[in-house]
Amino acid sequence: MRAVHPAPSGSPLAIGAKLRATRLAQSLTMADVATASGLSTGFISRVERDETSPSVSTLVTLCQVLSLKLGSLFEPPEHEVVALADAPRINMGGIGAVEKLLTPRSEARVQLLRSVLAPGASGGEELYTINCDVEVLHVVRGSLRVRLVSGRVDLAEGDTMTFAGREPHSWDNESDGETELIWTIVPAAWSGSS
Repeated sequence: MRAVHPAPSGSPLAIGAKLRATRLAQSLTMADVATASGLSTGFISRVERDETSPSVSTLVTLCQVLSLKLGSLFEPPEHEVVALADAPRINMGGIGAVEKLLTPRSEARVQLLRSVLAPGASGGEELYTINCDVEVLHVVRGSLRVRLVSGRVDLAEGDTMTFAGREPHSWDNESDGETELIWTIVPAAWSGSS
């Protein structure tokens, strides 16, 4: 058997978008990076648009200026799709609610939950809290009454409410129809495989 030597890929390695996103996330201008790295803004612009390939030493310099691990430029993007039909059912303690976890169980940064509430559904008489910093509640269809220590807030279809996750609250679907909600919890209230 004859050895087959590896050949370079015909497709260019796109690293510019990661460099640009990292720079922007740190609120740095191209001029800031140019000054810190000793490179021209024009060169940095071409690198970020993948119009030129920097040398290894130049790439190391750019990564040092951006506090970016060199290896992270070559990692495949991390993403996972959770199909609604495959999303695991969860129980957040509500009555008359069908709830599904839309983000991977291992995701610790954020959780997205979908709730479909039957008429009369409730989060319970007692106010509760979730161990997170922020909750965002979006009404996809229907309406919802949110109960807080400070009073009640009525939400209609399309409304979005943001509040501290540790703020005591509950909810009620007082309408005659189903209500569909998307809850965003930051960071995730729980994560892991169980």
